[in-house]
Amino acid sequence: MQSVHIGFSINEILFLATVLTGLCWAAWRLKLRRLPEPPQKKPLWVSFGAELFTVVALMFTCRIALADWPRVPSGSMEPTLRVGDYLLVNHLAYGPRLPFTNTALEFGRPQRGDVVVFRYPQNVSEFYVKRLVGLPGDTVAFRDGTVSVNGAPFDVQTVGDGVVSEDRGQWLVRETAGSASRELKINPFVQGRLPLNLDDPGLAAHCRSERAGAWACTVPEGQYLMLGDNRDNSADSRVWGFLPHEQVYGKAVRVLINFADLKRAWTAL
Repeated sequence: MQSVHIGFSINEILFLATVLTGLCWAAWRLKLRRLPEPPQKKPLWVSFGAELFTVVALMFTCRIALADWPRVPSGSMEPTLRVGDYLLVNHLAYGPRLPFTNTALEFGRPQRGDVVVFRYPQNVSEFYVKRLVGLPGDTVAFRDGTVSVNGAPFDVQTVGDGVVSEDRGQWLVRETAGSASRELKINPFVQGRLPLNLDDPGLAAHCRSERAGAWACTVPEGQYLMLGDNRDNSADSRVWGFLPHEQVYGKAVRVLINFADLKRAWTAL
């Protein structure tokens, strides 16, 4: 039987705030029914509780059922995502997730190549964003920073050297694997030679490593293999293992805005 991990993030805070303000609203409505006329001055708990109920409830419903807008804190998904990007996360792509347990009302399933926001398996109160490269049953081969899926030839094209400051000294390449294409960043002095964490039981059971930077994994049922597009600067499935399906949170579909680079606004992913 699979254990249930309880998360506590902004969504859980909003849920508790919705419950608390909802109780204040209900208590105030009941009190008004017993009074001959409304009081001249409202109590403090009404002003800061009951009257905020609608606003808080709308915020909570929007974040859980429709869309979310987290900020990218690190460069692990460069060049696709940049530090400071605010993402539009579509919950309708996979279905809304309920707070605390992340239980899904499923409308769909993640696909290869999706940029997925999920609860970090080792601390489900944190949200990570990575690219899905392996579905359940897929065999993913990794060689020097790039991947192939289910025995297909490696399909990598050089884009050029990085131009913006955070990409200088890095190689930019276009990788096509599992019918999905994306631009990656590879450090020429590392080239994917980060060790696969075979101390993780899931990786040890489903992966084999020829050497640093050369390994293959068969993704187990109900889980996904996730990698950052910045292949030499990403803590991803190579470090913490496969992603359980129940920790999927939503699909990142666009960059809403980056206040340090306004040209990135509404960039499709």
